[in-house]
Amino acid sequence: MKLTTPIAVAIATALIAVSGIVTAQSYPSKPIRFILPFAPGGIGDITARIVAQKMGENIGQQVVIDNKPGAGMIVSATAAMAANPDGYTMIMAGNGTAVSASLFMSLPYDILRDFTQVSTLASFDLVLVARSDAAYNSLADMIAYAKRNPGKLNFGTINPGSTQHLGAELFKSLTGIDAQTVPYKATPALIVALRGSDVELAFEFLPAVLTQIKANAIKALGIAAPKRFPGLPNLPTIAEGGLANYQVSSWNGASVLASTPRPIVERLNREIVAALNSSEVRNKLQELGADSLPSTTTEARNVMISEIARWKKVIEIAKIERQ
Repeated sequence: MKLTTPIAVAIATALIAVSGIVTAQSYPSKPIRFILPFAPGGIGDITARIVAQKMGENIGQQVVIDNKPGAGMIVSATAAMAANPDGYTMIMAGNGTAVSASLFMSLPYDILRDFTQVSTLASFDLVLVARSDAAYNSLADMIAYAKRNPGKLNFGTINPGSTQHLGAELFKSLTGIDAQTVPYKATPALIVALRGSDVELAFEFLPAVLTQIKANAIKALGIAAPKRFPGLPNLPTIAEGGLANYQVSSWNGASVLASTPRPIVERLNREIVAALNSSEVRNKLQELGADSLPSTTTEARNVMISEIARWKKVIEIAKIERQ
């Protein structure tokens, strides 16, 4: 007897649901690959390795980091989209992904359509640093110096289109400072330029320069956060320094292909959240200058949506041409 359409659909739906439950019960049965759009050694890489190690301990399977830097997130996204949607391939997608979605008019992937956000992982704030022998010791002094000497200062950042680069452009726009922004390929080159006096100041995320600040190799003028960092209690926020509402932070998270079975997405979320909530992971991240940022899948998606919208506004305010 031929089933009517409503009955056939109901049976098919039930079979899919049962299949998903069975799959989730046996998952994971092999190592999970975590693709990163960064080279080893950066804050995204370090964050991923801390979380991956704890996840591996909890689930009894390795979470293997696979670094695929290049072309923003294009190389890593292409690799992830070529994988099976079975939960054995995750990709790191976060603030940089939101910036790319806002800055580039055409990308070979859509982070909201092609991927499902599993959880946010960690957040970290931008810090403005100067040469150790700079003539100014506060943000207010630096701004006053820049206005007395238009065109004399330059700001170092990493790659054009990065959060750090956009943060510098926004800072110039909000303060009216006439200064050149000089981009470098990576943080080590930026620090060398700053310490060698090739640039006067630099915008970088705190975890990347925390050791240099604590060693007094460079001078921190302000952190673009809503509150002071406990590890540097004497460092004021940029808002405290006189530039209200200037907050620039970054974050990262884990995503999987959009067609990944929902029970597996939820299992991954539980395992990531468990790792992030462990005191071991929280303490390691805090020592780096980062905060553990567990979330639900819905919260992670909403963060991505809101960050894409926020960076579109920043790009408009800073009058940066979309590419």
